[in-house]
Amino acid sequence: MRETPWWHDAVVYEIYVRSFADSTGDGVGDLAGVRSRLPYLADLGVDAIWLTPFYRSPMADGGYDVADYRDVDPLFGTLDDFDDLVADAHGQGLRLMVDIVPNHSSAAHPWFQKALNAPESSPERDRYIFRPSPPGRPDTEPNNWLSVFGGPAWTRLPEGDWYLHLFAPQQPDFNWNNPEVREDFLTTLRFWLDRGVDGFRIDVAMGLHKAEGLPDTTLGFGARSPIWSRPEVHQVYREWRAVLDSYPGDRAAVGEVWTDSAEDLALYVRSDELHQSFNFAWLEAPWSADAFREVIEATLAAMRAPTWVLSNHDVVRHATRYGEGAADPEAGLARARAALLAMLALPGSAYLYQGEELGLTEVKNLPPEVRQDPVYFRTKGAMPGRDGCRVPLPWSGTDPPFGFGSGGSWLPQPPEWAGLTVERQMTDPGSSLSFYRRALAARRSLRGTLPDTITWLDTPAGALVFSRDPLVCAVNCGTDPVRLPPHERVLISSAPLDGGMLPPDTGAWLLRD
Repeated sequence: MRETPWWHDAVVYEIYVRSFADSTGDGVGDLAGVRSRLPYLADLGVDAIWLTPFYRSPMADGGYDVADYRDVDPLFGTLDDFDDLVADAHGQGLRLMVDIVPNHSSAAHPWFQKALNAPESSPERDRYIFRPSPPGRPDTEPNNWLSVFGGPAWTRLPEGDWYLHLFAPQQPDFNWNNPEVREDFLTTLRFWLDRGVDGFRIDVAMGLHKAEGLPDTTLGFGARSPIWSRPEVHQVYREWRAVLDSYPGDRAAVGEVWTDSAEDLALYVRSDELHQSFNFAWLEAPWSADAFREVIEATLAAMRAPTWVLSNHDVVRHATRYGEGAADPEAGLARARAALLAMLALPGSAYLYQGEELGLTEVKNLPPEVRQDPVYFRTKGAMPGRDGCRVPLPWSGTDPPFGFGSGGSWLPQPPEWAGLTVERQMTDPGSSLSFYRRALAARRSLRGTLPDTITWLDTPAGALVFSRDPLVCAVNCGTDPVRLPPHERVLISSAPLDGGMLPPDTGAWLLRD
């Protein structure tokens, strides 16, 4: 019988639904497409999948502008499709988590449409955050808050009031002091839990509550911000935890929490709040043994249930990040493979982003006419946005759309992806996909045998070496080969080893007595 809950050391695979697999030929991924590829995911060796939003939405922000939290957008299928997906995922031994977006809704949400047509100080407007201009300054925003997507965080209505949107204008922020908002989200949690989901990923989990009076702010995500990580948000997650705990099967929640310290992050995973929170310090760390060690030490000191993630649908793919500035054009992919071994060797759970197992890099040359990310448009192209990491996956064949679907893909795929398709890599033992499969199988073979702590070993300059007896993980972030520590055998390495030496940009798992 399993002694720890499934999420404690799970490998979770993020599916950006629009870009995973298209079953209808409209160029957009959907739930039936995900269902058709479940055998691939089970064979890959992950424990769970996380679906980005598939709810009814005008798609102003790829589905993170939700108009109905308890229905499937026709672009992605139906509730029956969702139920079939849950059943098949469980049949394949996979847990299924879904995204929930509590900080804001779509401007098309019925509540916001009623608010727009309601008078000031009405119950309808109190579900969102409306404010007048400061006295004597009728054309000035209520405060200096900026949108994460660029520009002011306020949009003015014709009669003069402003509404808050920390993201796009099509995403008005909820007023979490309103009990109707709190109760409606509890209803939404129960709706999806009743349909069999195993948990939730919480978008902008450090948002929700804002400081009383909405004072001006400076940049930063810390707990002293009037916008982020307000103390009141923790009571929300205590209520959510009670709902999750009332269901069988270790239902779990992981928060998207951008914050300035591991100590603040740890507040979200207290025993009566969220089960996990994303550890973005790991994602943001450069290719550096010192930087990796600093993050690992701070995380393990603060967190009881650590998570590790290298890429997601909001950031530049790590195979590209790690290669920036390197003389060798293949360095980024080599470093990405080595970093995967470091991540999978650490205590806690690991989150993978679709396509990283194929060695996909950021698509940087998307033409302006195909881009859809509001970040690109809000900044007038000064920020490229996130479309480059969201290009649909290549499954098979030699030409786009590479088996994604019969009707093209909503973002164009690079022709050079012909060598990176799942079909091509499945039969190549040296491929990135084959490496991921071996690494995940090796991790699974050690499950339940390793301590939840690590021991740092003598480390050559530029290298990272730690032990979870009997496993030793060594990663060389330097420019010269380093000697491997004593070991009985090599379990897996990200590139060929040179006798007892670990080459640069390489990682290895060693077993010792």
